[in-house]
Amino acid sequence: MISRPLKLPGDCGGNLDSWGITESIQYFSRRSVFDRAIIFSNGEVDLEDEFEDFSCYIFNHEYITLRDLLLDSNFRGGGISVINSFRITIDNCYIVHFTTNGILVHGSRDTYIRNSFLGQHITSDSDCDEEDFSGTAINLKMSKDNAVTDVIIFSAGIGIMVSGIANTLTRVHCYNKASHYGGIGICLRLPGLTVTHIVNCYMDYAGIVAEDPVQLHISNIYFLGDVFILFKSINGVIRGVNIVDNMFTGSNRGVDIVQLDQSEGPFKTIDQVVIDQNNVSGMNLKVTVARAVKEGNGSSWVIDFNYVLLFPNLVNHVQYTLSTTGSGSGSFPKHALRNVLENRVVVESDRPIQATVYVTVHQIPMSNGWTDLENHRKEEMKAQEGWKFRLPTGYTSNSN
Repeated sequence: MISRPLKLPGDCGGNLDSWGITESIQYFSRRSVFDRAIIFSNGEVDLEDEFEDFSCYIFNHEYITLRDLLLDSNFRGGGISVINSFRITIDNCYIVHFTTNGILVHGSRDTYIRNSFLGQHITSDSDCDEEDFSGTAINLKMSKDNAVTDVIIFSAGIGIMVSGIANTLTRVHCYNKASHYGGIGICLRLPGLTVTHIVNCYMDYAGIVAEDPVQLHISNIYFLGDVFILFKSINGVIRGVNIVDNMFTGSNRGVDIVQLDQSEGPFKTIDQVVIDQNNVSGMNLKVTVARAVKEGNGSSWVIDFNYVLLFPNLVNHVQYTLSTTGSGSGSFPKHALRNVLENRVVVESDRPIQATVYVTVHQIPMSNGWTDLENHRKEEMKAQEGWKFRLPTGYTSNSN
């Protein structure tokens, strides 16, 4: 039993392992600082600081390992808070009964969270109180270059919250709170500068939400239970997004595997968004690269792609082949692409014929660069200004 947080001393280094410790905080104060976590690193950062002020922070710890811990927050606060720290490892931890964050990583870099279990409530599957689950299991707040791997999150309002750049999530199983109860498996909240990899995970009745995603890669994920990927428009920007090689399983309720939330405004800047090569069962496929075939006898063929294309009224590139069949197939009719409005491709010939039309459409520009490369570079350089880190005196780093 402890009644106040365990604080690691500042400016310490080395490998500090904590083995086989069980912490229960039945009498833990509700007024404890730093997210009321059981264990936290000493830092000088205000937890409410915004992204613009992040460049002034200084790292207080490097190379610390927290290992083989069972932490019970007893619904009084959080589990572990890593503040202004560098190269911290959290390994083989079981963290339960948190009300805020199971693990908070704030203003830190190169944090490695692995082989751990987190849940607000101890449950093995569905729970009669699941609708009331709250808190966040892992919160990577204003932190970059972190990795979360081989982690199971079994109950929380949000599984993983990410608001920093260049983070990697792999082999994560989220069944924290079902999406139909308002839960989110993984939430990416750094509009315009996402730069996140999510690979080889299992989204179990809890989906993914990304705000204005820029350079986001999601692949080899299994989505179960009608859950989907939601892109939320904040400033109307989505570019450099890959959603490929995933599996989606639903219950034939007509749910789209990728959806847009444009309640705060439409997506206006759309560039290099590739959604392709996913497979579905009991859900609606959505793509940015679509293919279709239409056969008929006449002089006009209309192929409607609205049922499958993600973005409305957006076709940037079309390829089609017209193959004549039947009587008169030895002739060479004239034909042309006439229209692509409202995601409907219209091909017409100069006379009625029996023909088959094969069409491929792309919603992404067929280019190798950004639509406005110079402006993008300026925006990226400006955004990166806030992610320069300063180390304590005596420390050196070759990282960019």
